[in-house]
Amino acid sequence: MSGFHKDVILKDDAPSQLILSKHKNFILSYAKNQESYEFVMSEWLRASGVYWCLTALKLMHNSELKEEDLFNFVMSCYNKEKGGFGASENHDPHLLYTLSAVQILAIIGRLDDLDKDKVVSFVTALQQSDGSFWGDEWGEVDTRFTFCAFATLVLIGKLPECDVAKGVQFVLRCKNFDGAFGCVPGSESHAGQVFCCVGALSIANQLHLLDIDQLAWWLCERQLPSGGLNGRPEKLPDVCYSWWVLSALKIIGRLHWLDKSSLVKFILASQDEEVGGFADRPGDMVDPFHTLFGLAGLSLLGDQHIAKVNPVLCLPQSLVDSLGLKLEMVSQNL
Repeated sequence: MSGFHKDVILKDDAPSQLILSKHKNFILSYAKNQESYEFVMSEWLRASGVYWCLTALKLMHNSELKEEDLFNFVMSCYNKEKGGFGASENHDPHLLYTLSAVQILAIIGRLDDLDKDKVVSFVTALQQSDGSFWGDEWGEVDTRFTFCAFATLVLIGKLPECDVAKGVQFVLRCKNFDGAFGCVPGSESHAGQVFCCVGALSIANQLHLLDIDQLAWWLCERQLPSGGLNGRPEKLPDVCYSWWVLSALKIIGRLHWLDKSSLVKFILASQDEEVGGFADRPGDMVDPFHTLFGLAGLSLLGDQHIAKVNPVLCLPQSLVDSLGLKLEMVSQNL
């Protein structure tokens, strides 16, 4: 980590202890204040926002959100004709929000209330002849959508219904010379895409197709002198990469290659001591997205105050175990 880096400087008085009670109150107030500007303006991604809030609370051992209200919201986003879920009521169905909806239903124990065959039809109809997936009927292709498709199907026990082998081959075509992955073949490597591709390969039980040490080296190079992680070279650190980078390293058995203590310091410094929540970096505004991934990152780093998180599905590990899912992981290599 020598030379010049775009980075942040952590202040001496930055938070250094985890303030869970503040984070619980932040998420609960955010979820309940439906008249706020932030709530109104987030309609376009609300299903994912509900998933972020609910999962964050579960990782903090909190169950105060009413599960029947959550179920009713999710089903209001369901398109009965097409079988997928939109971001909110009357929004077009999309793979991103279909996964969020299925994750919510899994958390509240309502997967059996889902018309799984219709969901399968929606997901599989979006797979293309080259193995890729469209996000929706409008044709955007991205490795995010491959992960969303695989994750959705594995959660409902229907992974073999899509062409897994072709999906894997598409993911591998998105690999770059540096060992990392982009959103489509030939696109820039990005840590978020790496998570999606590594997660998809884990679900498909195909991690042996990776050059693990080369990929791990690229991921570890995302750590900056502040301890934070960025998503690609010459970018500022961001708490969300405490999930995208760490989860990928956990899956391929190389989490121990990072400087964990300095990363913990960066994550904790990104808390708001007054209102709770995590920001993208110290001093910025907090939000549920970064709060979930800050907590999930701390869980992967071994914080005992937070429930263990599954590095592939970003759900409590206890839930993944209860569903009987055994997702491929590489054992730690010194």
